[in-house]
Amino acid sequence: MGSRSDPIADVDVVLTKPDGTTESQTTAEDGKFSFQVDAAGEYLVGVDPETLPKGSELRPPSNPTLEGPDGALKVTVALGQTRAATLTVRAADYDDSTSKLEEAVQSAFNGLRLGLLLALASVGLSLIYGTTGISNFAHAEQVTLGGMVGYGFANVMGLPLWLAGLLVVIVCAATGYGQDRLLWQPLRRRGLGLTQLMIVTIGLSLAMQYAFQYFVGSRTVRVVVESATSVELGPIRTTVTSLVCMAIAVVVLIAVGFALLRTRIGRATRAVSDNPALAQASGIDTDKVIRLVWTVAMGLAGLSGMLYALVVNGIKWDTGLQILLLLFAAVTLGGLGTAFGALIGSIVIGLVVEMSPLVIPGDFKYAAALLILILLLLVRPQGLLGRAQRVG
Repeated sequence: MGSRSDPIADVDVVLTKPDGTTESQTTAEDGKFSFQVDAAGEYLVGVDPETLPKGSELRPPSNPTLEGPDGALKVTVALGQTRAATLTVRAADYDDSTSKLEEAVQSAFNGLRLGLLLALASVGLSLIYGTTGISNFAHAEQVTLGGMVGYGFANVMGLPLWLAGLLVVIVCAATGYGQDRLLWQPLRRRGLGLTQLMIVTIGLSLAMQYAFQYFVGSRTVRVVVESATSVELGPIRTTVTSLVCMAIAVVVLIAVGFALLRTRIGRATRAVSDNPALAQASGIDTDKVIRLVWTVAMGLAGLSGMLYALVVNGIKWDTGLQILLLLFAAVTLGGLGTAFGALIGSIVIGLVVEMSPLVIPGDFKYAAALLILILLLLVRPQGLLGRAQRVG
């Protein structure tokens, strides 16, 4: 718990349980507090105003749907789950009209963070489409798989976070290799059309969702359970974890871009994506290139899921389903089959999703992203970096 500048100690935080009973904790020197509950349900986290510093008050949650009485925060808890609740204190004479710029900057930062995480997954999705023509509806489940595997390595097995992340990439990349070797290559050689292959990806998506529920359950799991360290960069309030995740995403995306532009295998991948038949006639082993694309794409999706679970404080069986449309929107917006277009599209989608609640209700933020996609495609059907094609 803290103001925009410093954590606040010796404040009584009040937890109101679903049955109406209350429990209180006093914040420590670092402003942190914690409660342990024994029943699932919706809880209210507020403060005793008498213990707040003089001339200050509790700031209501930025999302109105999470606001309870007296500015308390609504938190829905399931058993076996750890939820973070951040309370912010502001001056009692605070004027909301002076915070619009700060809110816009904070939302833009959140949008950039979301865009980078989406880009890790959408770049691979775009490369798969470019080299095979398959619209992989199971790609978002690889994001969920990354978070689930990260939870297993970091929380269940107790491995260091960096080692867990490395193993997540290896395991998810191996699943991509196995998928192409055992499933997609045989189906390609049998001459299945793209529509049939797309239906197979939908079936694979459903199978993976049921597998997640069977092995992990329907609860939200966190990759780590320690409270994240908050930092402030001017008007931006974030955590060290978020900054590290963003830095990792930037480094990995730069590495992928360098590999596509400057390495032999990268040029071969772009050649297969541009014209598979001509690439094969030029001596390129298209099967090996496609298998490498599946391997790298699944590894990137797994890393995206691991980082996503760290940033949003958890992942569950249907997380991939929730972001699937955002991934396809990013790929389509940037231009189908173009990796760099997917990167730009992801950033745009992330910014729209996080900044649209400034002007429209938060429940419509995903609809706003899809509306932007529709409007752009009406003007530029090939996407931002896609190439126009002659039809007919």
